[in-house]
Amino acid sequence: MKQQQFLNLASAEEAEERFWQAVQPGPLGEELIPIEHARERILSRNVIAKHNVPYFDRSNFDGFAVRAEDTFGAQETAPVSLNLNPEVLACGVVPEKSVNQGTATTIATGGVMPRGADSVVMIENTLPIEVDKSGEAGIKILKAVVPSGGVSLAGSDIGAGEVVLRIGDLLGYRETGTLAALGEAKVWIWRRPKVGIISTGDELVAPGGQMELGKVFDSNATVLGHAVEEMGCEPVHFGIVPDEESRLETVLREALELDFVLISGGTSKGEGDLNYRVFEKYNNPGILVHGVALKPGKPLCLAILAGTPAAILPGFPTSATFTFSKFIAPVLRAMAGRLPEPTTHVKANVPVRLNSDKGRTEFNLVHLVRNDSGFSAYSTGKGSGSITGFTRADGFMEIPCNTEMVEVDEEVSIQLLGKSAHPPDLMIIGSHCVGLDYLIGEMQKRGVLCKFLAVGSMGGFLAAERGECDLAGTHLLDENSGEYNRHLLTPELHLQKGYRRSQGLLFRKDDSNFTDLKSDFENAIQQIINNAEVRIINRNRGSGTRILLDRLLADQRPAGFFQEAKSHNSVAAAISQNRADWGIAIRSVAEDLGLGFYPIQDEEYDFIL
Repeated sequence: MKQQQFLNLASAEEAEERFWQAVQPGPLGEELIPIEHARERILSRNVIAKHNVPYFDRSNFDGFAVRAEDTFGAQETAPVSLNLNPEVLACGVVPEKSVNQGTATTIATGGVMPRGADSVVMIENTLPIEVDKSGEAGIKILKAVVPSGGVSLAGSDIGAGEVVLRIGDLLGYRETGTLAALGEAKVWIWRRPKVGIISTGDELVAPGGQMELGKVFDSNATVLGHAVEEMGCEPVHFGIVPDEESRLETVLREALELDFVLISGGTSKGEGDLNYRVFEKYNNPGILVHGVALKPGKPLCLAILAGTPAAILPGFPTSATFTFSKFIAPVLRAMAGRLPEPTTHVKANVPVRLNSDKGRTEFNLVHLVRNDSGFSAYSTGKGSGSITGFTRADGFMEIPCNTEMVEVDEEVSIQLLGKSAHPPDLMIIGSHCVGLDYLIGEMQKRGVLCKFLAVGSMGGFLAAERGECDLAGTHLLDENSGEYNRHLLTPELHLQKGYRRSQGLLFRKDDSNFTDLKSDFENAIQQIINNAEVRIINRNRGSGTRILLDRLLADQRPAGFFQEAKSHNSVAAAISQNRADWGIAIRSVAEDLGLGFYPIQDEEYDFIL
């Protein structure tokens, strides 16, 4: 057969557009599989926590559960003495006794915090007191502790109802570990597309075969098979097919039962190039592109054969790899439900000084935030007991053992964690809201990778002002104007109105202390605030909810005031589990846990750009 020429080459852009529009790639359906088989799979649904992690307020180390205010002023030269309760809280023991003023309870690492206690003193910072004549034992506190010191609050790592993993996330060992920690035995994932791989040519020899003059080892099958796996697909190898048109037709017909077909070689217009001639026998719609103005990769052939996407890649390995990456990989990623190809290596500046214990090499987990000059590396601030600290981090920096601190603006090298970790397309910092979780999920469905850091409304505003985020979620009221969020604006910042939500007082429905809220709120709330037996769970300073709460309390300090939660979910968890009796949060978390809710204020949750 006479050789032909490529007379009508398509541009690379035209070829991509034709193929993408014809295939219109998207996920091929869901399946529910055990988590032990879920590594390297793609989530098809958001994973919402059914339980809090930790499930209860727990001690971070061996020591004594105390009221932080009882330790204030303690030091080695002037220790504070506390009576020791007889109860010993080993792991798995449910507390029966409260920690009252002037008392302490022995607790182990991971032990359940008793009611009344809000901190843990490390055993190393105490001395025992011999049993006195009354038979009471005690301890001497050598170092004061702060409220919540040494304690992981229920829901502080993961809150029940929180979106922990999102649709489109790639599951690595960190994510499957998180699923296990949530108690999930199975997970919904996208079905893995099956891709037929065919090598053609009389000159090809399989690896391990006998090499002869004029022969070449078939490397394309291995390259394409592994590349297909990296896209989240399953390769199905059909081996080497000789240059025989009838044999190729038989193999191709079998391969077209799969989701995609890749052939390497035989796509030029020379006498021995048969593959494109076999493709020409199909329609619906048949060949879309044959020949692209590209070097390397001109002979590329893109088609849909009997409804199945198919491509003939150039036989030369370099050309085959290049054309696969440019034209095929994005389509396969979309069919597998994967997000666009991530970057993997970055340099970053440290925006906040980091302290390190001299004498120990420290690996500091970080979030990466885009700025005008590149990236900022924010420490995650999560401790050794945290699951999400490792799951949600983008990477880590190594701080040498002889370094006490990393200074502001110092450039550091960030090693990214796995294939799924990379800087986001959209960085969101500020106040957390379940509505924001929904919006982030919708963005990720559209291929926009989002990362959210919950630092409170004021923290989000400051991050936006510094140019460290794309969006800041905020709900701060200006008492002078009665408007939300507009008073924060500068000439460089824009306010995008969001949505309304209801903030209110949460409590257990069977708690008689809150019976009169509806009939006489002002009197009832004062009784609650003044009752030393009724404990509040506070919010972190800088959050919009904390500002609302401070307005309600004025200068009053009810029992539990110094114990702060970092999210609405943590507030609800503390009340639901009887660690606290009341707090302020949004209506949805109250409804999720079956708590009572008294609305205080409808507020506007907006976005600063």
